[in-house]
Amino acid sequence: MDHLYFTKVVFSFDGVTFQLQEHHDFDWLRSLGKVFCVFDQQDSGNICFGIEKEGKKKFVKYAGARPLEFTGDPQDAVSRLSDAIPLYLVLNHPHLIQLIDHFRTASGYAAIFEWFEGECLHSHWSFAEVQKHTHPDSPFYKFKQMPIEKRLKSLDAIFSFHTYVESKGYVAVDFYDGSILYDFSNHVTKICDIDFYRKAPAVNDMGENFWGSKRSKAPEEFELDASIDAKTNVFTMGAIAFGLLGGEMDHSFSKWEAGDLLYEAALRAVSEDRESRFENVSTFKSIWDEAKGF
Repeated sequence: MDHLYFTKVVFSFDGVTFQLQEHHDFDWLRSLGKVFCVFDQQDSGNICFGIEKEGKKKFVKYAGARPLEFTGDPQDAVSRLSDAIPLYLVLNHPHLIQLIDHFRTASGYAAIFEWFEGECLHSHWSFAEVQKHTHPDSPFYKFKQMPIEKRLKSLDAIFSFHTYVESKGYVAVDFYDGSILYDFSNHVTKICDIDFYRKAPAVNDMGENFWGSKRSKAPEEFELDASIDAKTNVFTMGAIAFGLLGGEMDHSFSKWEAGDLLYEAALRAVSEDRESRFENVSTFKSIWDEAKGF
């Protein structure tokens, strides 16, 4: 997107500055506490803040403004965020960030979460493209340098959460490494974004532009009117495994770091042919866990 065609408006809160495409009312934010960080380079239409009040940190996700990278209608972003609130309640889980409040503002919608001291594995605003995979401060690079055992533990959190999602009758949509937070001090993994998850069964109603990263989308997530279901999520889990233990979209064994049996499980999970995949995430996780024991 070319930013030369609109005026940038600079905002400053407690010494933290950010830019939007136009003026916006953030008076509601001041009452929540001191802003100590901002994430303003999202293309989803959301802008996020870290706030602190009386020694307690919180994470604020807000829709209604026009971030620089956003080309859509802010009210669509508002609807998406408000519609996502029930997901965080129904799918509440130890491996999911905790929603603690949500409310409408004069011009948008805010969701308040407990703060988690984790780093996003796809921090594109700081480490784009090559730097994501090579810079020593990149969360993704740091994660990939960790011992296999720690990465397997992180994947267990991811697979456990999605087994739970499946058990509640939902499917993951738009899950990728940008949805994963990792605390490198305490070695804890959290899922931070489930805004597009859907009740099962679901259908691809957008065609090739269906929500998600091409790194983790199944073939049916590029196909209009295709079913999005448990087998789709099996593919996603396999793709994440290749991202964190192998060569991402390069599924060759030479790039894989976790042994033959886990490789075979991951490779079956990312089969282009849906019928060749595991039936559901629960079955995949059972086979995966069994393979870890060898």
